[in-house]
Amino acid sequence: MATAGNILFCGVGGQGILLASEVTSRALMAAGLDIKKSEVHGMAQRGGSVVAHLRYGDRVFSPLIEHGGADVVLSFELMEAARYLPFMHPKTTVIVNTQKIAPPAVATGKALYPADPLAFIREHQVKVIPVDGAAIAAEAGEPRAANIALVGVLSTFLPVAEELFIDILRQRLPRKVEENLVAFRRGRELGTP
Repeated sequence: MATAGNILFCGVGGQGILLASEVTSRALMAAGLDIKKSEVHGMAQRGGSVVAHLRYGDRVFSPLIEHGGADVVLSFELMEAARYLPFMHPKTTVIVNTQKIAPPAVATGKALYPADPLAFIREHQVKVIPVDGAAIAAEAGEPRAANIALVGVLSTFLPVAEELFIDILRQRLPRKVEENLVAFRRGRELGTP
């Protein structure tokens, strides 16, 4: 596992993207790594795009990931993964929730949702790990735990012990901790080769 890297979190407002980036940041810091993070909320409250850049390593100077610089893209929605293709390179791993959320233009009939965003992403020669976060969350007994399931997948690509993530989740989650831990562990199973 790399002791330095760049993670791009993207999705739609209300999916728990900022919590996911915070949990990941805290786990990396607990593992002794330097991190820098930047968040763009956009029109998050209206279903708009949300993105967080997270860079980690022995010493990090800037929070922003350059185009072609994301080692991992953690996307909470299919079309959002496609939107951030410019940040990917041939060795990028894309962990993508298979959930589709129609943006306002699609919901009002002014635009069409792409037919198969997953196929489009795969055409760009990146490693894609599709995750049905909603199904994992439902099985865990906490419908809002899809973000934690995705963090579980992501955690298998990071130089952080599982126990550190679990400690951070126990500290950060105000309720339904055990259900979230079930979702996290199920995500880890999907990320482990």
